[in-house]
Amino acid sequence: MTDRAAAVTRETAETEVEVTLDLDGDGESTVDTGVGFFDHMLASFAKHGLFDLTARCDGDLEVDDHHTVEDVGIALGDAFDEAVGDKRGIERFADRRVPLDEAVASVVVDISGRPLYRFDGEFSQSEVGGLTSHMATHFWRSFATNAGVTLHCEVTGENAHHEIEALFKGVARTLDDATRVDERRAGETPSTKGEL
Repeated sequence: MTDRAAAVTRETAETEVEVTLDLDGDGESTVDTGVGFFDHMLASFAKHGLFDLTARCDGDLEVDDHHTVEDVGIALGDAFDEAVGDKRGIERFADRRVPLDEAVASVVVDISGRPLYRFDGEFSQSEVGGLTSHMATHFWRSFATNAGVTLHCEVTGENAHHEIEALFKGVARTLDDATRVDERRAGETPSTKGEL
């Protein structure tokens, strides 16, 4: 693996998860969680963030989608934290607004080492393609907590498919921006504290 890549496994009584993430990839993905629309969102995240991603989950979908989505979020957050490493030279802060037809997602991130997630908005339908809509925000909360990032998201729209997809694309683009290495920083940590 490259210097900014990681592999994480997570096994519980509810799920078995494997995630690999390369921050400096080409947007390639192999995803199989058993939740069709969630797979589509993870593939979209990889494509628009230019991250190479594999995500596999064998979860208790006979119960519902909660444990699968949550545990993939935890594993992806852990992989992101490991892949970004000591954060030397990165941009650190980024924000994006991403539309999808009538829907718009606004995302702001600080790769701070301080986990916080805030979401404003509602999804127009309760479920899309096997994914309970509110699990989209729970996924990003799980990710932010385990990645150690501050993540603020807002969504407006009229169609939950568009709203959730704009959210995933917006987070992908914002994380791509924030993890870019700025050569002017000469490998320094972007903080007056000297570390993040």
